[in-house]
Amino acid sequence: MNITERFLNYTKFDTQSAEESETVPSTPKQLLFAEYLKKELEAEGLSNVELDDKGYIYATLPGNTKQAVPTIGFISHYDTSPDCSGADIKARIVSQYDGGDIVLSEGIVSSPKKFPELLQHVGEDLIVTDGHTLLGADDKAGIAEIVQAMVWLRDHKDIKHGDIRIAFNPDEEIGMGAHHFDVEKFGCEWAYTMDGGDVGELEFENFNAASAKITIKGVSVHPGYAKGKMVNADRLAVEFAQMLPGEETPEETEGYQGFYHLVGLQGNVEQARLSYIIRDHDREKFEDRKRFVRRCAEQMNEKYGEGTVTAEVKDQYYNMKEKIDPQIHVIDLVLKAMQECSVAPKVKPIRGGTDGAQLSFKGLPCPNIFAGGVNFHGPYEFVSVQTMEKAMQVIVKICELTAAYND
Repeated sequence: MNITERFLNYTKFDTQSAEESETVPSTPKQLLFAEYLKKELEAEGLSNVELDDKGYIYATLPGNTKQAVPTIGFISHYDTSPDCSGADIKARIVSQYDGGDIVLSEGIVSSPKKFPELLQHVGEDLIVTDGHTLLGADDKAGIAEIVQAMVWLRDHKDIKHGDIRIAFNPDEEIGMGAHHFDVEKFGCEWAYTMDGGDVGELEFENFNAASAKITIKGVSVHPGYAKGKMVNADRLAVEFAQMLPGEETPEETEGYQGFYHLVGLQGNVEQARLSYIIRDHDREKFEDRKRFVRRCAEQMNEKYGEGTVTAEVKDQYYNMKEKIDPQIHVIDLVLKAMQECSVAPKVKPIRGGTDGAQLSFKGLPCPNIFAGGVNFHGPYEFVSVQTMEKAMQVIVKICELTAAYND
């Protein structure tokens, strides 16, 4: 089975995670894919294949060298984003893309005028959707690349490597992917998530992240008799939202600039709730942002009465850079592997997070390498077959270089 066939098989499974769920995994349909993956890994001859009760899959490709070699790992998540349907994905291949518009289905066109990233892949074979679902290259492309690399190493015993551990997990898209990851069981000195974007991307800086749940209590009174009595929670929610700087939102920021992002708004006169995510690469600025949100709630209470507004702010993950910098050889190996695979590195900060950020703070240094998906979380998502092949080659080369690390 080649990497394209493997990936297309994966897209047939709906593995969308769910933000408000309290189960692990957050959706039972993720386990159907996990069971399929477990059987596939066993059929490919990997050792120690395990699927635990929370949907985490672990497996080993045993080393083929007698020398002492660090055990390293590769990780991808199998859930897809709640932002767009992952059911009944109809993927197809656009062979030797010519640089023009791609008609996904009637009235739905992926155009380089809107998505200039397409032009970086002229002449390549692109896997696209029919415009009604996401594709799931985030992160099933990463899984396909890891599995294909393990099969390649299995079949090419002339390439020396130590024990390679692989793991696939649920619920990354809702920030829970690393919460139940068993780092001790994984048993690696360091690892890599294959969860980045386009070819060459290498990321070991990410946002510090928090969530903020703002709850506003109102007083509902018949509007005809409301003077001096009604407290309209919906109107106060709008007022709170306007207290946050409008220029510090995702649509107005880039690079290292942080933001406040309103991701949910529900309410009526009696009660309203706003859900935010807070992001910043700089730890001090991150702490300032959290304090500012709490202060806005305090100011609302000073105006409308104590207890009217509550702000529940919770940290989600931190910038992995502080954990990667002391072990920079983990990055040096990737850069050398890319060079030997004729891939131009694109080292950039993640305007988001990966499981690797949380894993780095659990004692497993874990930078993020490109998997090839572009425009993910939506119907215009695509992935280049050639990029997936390059990612697979980089994995193989990292394993080979690690075997020579202590020479």
